[in-house]
Amino acid sequence: MNIKDVAAIVTGGASGLGAATARALAAGGAKVTVLDRDGDGAATIANGIGGLGLQCDVADAQAVEAALGEARTEHGPCGILVNCAGIAPAKRILGREGPMKLEDFEAVIRVNLIGTFNLMRLAAAEMADHAPNEDGERGVIVNTASIAAYEGQVGQAAYAASKGGIAALTLPAAREFASIGVRVLAIAPGLFGTPLLLNMPGEVQDSLAATLPFPKRFGKPEEFASLVLHMIGNPVMNGEVVRLDSALRMQPR
Repeated sequence: MNIKDVAAIVTGGASGLGAATARALAAGGAKVTVLDRDGDGAATIANGIGGLGLQCDVADAQAVEAALGEARTEHGPCGILVNCAGIAPAKRILGREGPMKLEDFEAVIRVNLIGTFNLMRLAAAEMADHAPNEDGERGVIVNTASIAAYEGQVGQAAYAASKGGIAALTLPAAREFASIGVRVLAIAPGLFGTPLLLNMPGEVQDSLAATLPFPKRFGKPEEFASLVLHMIGNPVMNGEVVRLDSALRMQPR
């Protein structure tokens, strides 16, 4: 898909992977709407790229419907969706204080998995009304999984489950949306230089980077965004989860 003048939605776009993706899409000529629960952050990124920034809880059906309505009025129907919104709290299923509270597990599933699905279903409905290109393509959806979907560590049960759900969702969604000309892909990043990691103490960052086979550094958000652009532009990429992890395979702890 040629992204020029295509309406794009990026969730979690106020920082990290989402912000880099929003900038890359805008640089390629897309009309970008940035969604984030941090409304000020979303507005800041959007103002810098000439886009639209909106505060939004991705797991709230009415909030997302309203946000997509604003984006549609401003930019037209969604043709590209990139889901980067997510949270990653660490908690054991059975910790020193007893079993994990069910609401703690639910919170992670709600934002990471339900939020992704919520955007997918609503964006796909808009994409179905697009005029197809020469390949019959009407839209592209790229979701963010994680290598934790495959090698979740101790304390990552909720996060790994949410990201595993995103990975498992990729193929059935791609098969279903084939009938409307919409491709569905996911990226499973490893250790990336997002605020979550860069706010850790320096010795912790060095210890984590040392686990990476090559290159021995955190991935750059711009490198994630580069893969997003390739996926959008490559018409035969569909139904696949691509690891972007410097060959990292996480240990139990």
